[in-house]
Amino acid sequence: MANSIFEATGDGNATDFTIPYNYLEANDVTAFVGGVSTSFTFPSSNIVRISPAPAIGTDIRIVRNTDIAALNVTYSDGGALTADQLNNSNTQLLFGVQEAIDTANEAMILDNDGKFQGQVSSTNRVIKNVADPTNAQDVATKNYVDTASTSQVNQATQQATNAANSATASANSATASANSASAASTSETNAATSASTASTQATNSSNSATASATSATSSATSATASANSATAAASSATDAQGSEDEAEEWAIKTNGIVASTGYSSKAWATGGTGVTSSSGAGAAQEWATKASNSTVDGTELSAKAYAVGDMNRGSAGSHSAKDWASYYSGLNTVDGTHKSARAYAIDAANAVADFNQVYYGTYASDSDAETAHTNAGNTVAAGDLYFSSSTNAVRYYNGSTWTDIAAVNTSNFATAGFSIAMSIAL
Repeated sequence: MANSIFEATGDGNATDFTIPYNYLEANDVTAFVGGVSTSFTFPSSNIVRISPAPAIGTDIRIVRNTDIAALNVTYSDGGALTADQLNNSNTQLLFGVQEAIDTANEAMILDNDGKFQGQVSSTNRVIKNVADPTNAQDVATKNYVDTASTSQVNQATQQATNAANSATASANSATASANSASAASTSETNAATSASTASTQATNSSNSATASATSATSSATSATASANSATAAASSATDAQGSEDEAEEWAIKTNGIVASTGYSSKAWATGGTGVTSSSGAGAAQEWATKASNSTVDGTELSAKAYAVGDMNRGSAGSHSAKDWASYYSGLNTVDGTHKSARAYAIDAANAVADFNQVYYGTYASDSDAETAHTNAGNTVAAGDLYFSSSTNAVRYYNGSTWTDIAAVNTSNFATAGFSIAMSIAL
């Protein structure tokens, strides 16, 4: 399921759509109706209202695009670090990773030769504006396949028409032969009346018989041509079916190589034999979402692992952005040497609390300092300090009494120049 995308189909009545994800800013959410960006309102934090209601059958798509051009929280040495700041920073990172995963799941990969080698995730999408193929293994568009198939069908139809015309010509020739034979019979009847005419008609009958034999030969030739045309039409249809089957394999085959040259769009997107967990390969879905501690191609981890994984905790190696930001478990480190930002912040807070147990602040007398300290639930102990506004000095408790910490008189110390000269001399 998508982390930052909501899709629905309009029914002509619904105007409110519940989105299944959170967002940092309302401006991070965009609604599209029928592929066109559309204005909307938020009657509540997770309901998008589009008015008027989208028409029946209209595609509705509501997406979140978090602004990651700049950090929501910038850390500085010595600055305060709050839970809200950490949550805000981690949420911005998490939302950006989720949107990257959704984009990868719907992406097409551009190969080194400038042609698309990927696939659109199997959610009934349409690939638009694709150029006509030029090489044997290029993807074919619907228009290109339809045009090629229509051309082959038209060619087969024309060949069948030619064969039919030839057969018709043969039939006409046979009819003419029959008419000639009838004329020969009539001439024989007239021959009984006129011998001279009979001789002439006999000659004509012989010529007609010769013409009839020629017509029969032409008819047989036309029949042969018709059979050849039918065979050619069947071969063209078989070639068209083969092209369609290969195009389908390039789109969805996941159990091996296609045409001995590469893998299908679906295999590169969601995985398949020869792509999943293969050296130098790996599907787009694996690169985006594969769990930590498991490489995609035998070498590198996925984007999700580097973002929120828990690999190599407490030892050297790759670690996730989430661990470096917030991993905390007592004295444990992220990489065996360094702690997370959260752990260092907790250590700093504990150090301040420990110091406040020792140094009371500024008070006018010993009793005032002790009373304030014990009223806060603390115990006065040897080594405690406070600044006396009366004596203008830091006072130290030795376990029984308070004593000023006297400033050291440095007037009799050697000057810096004298110390340097003595060092050189020695």
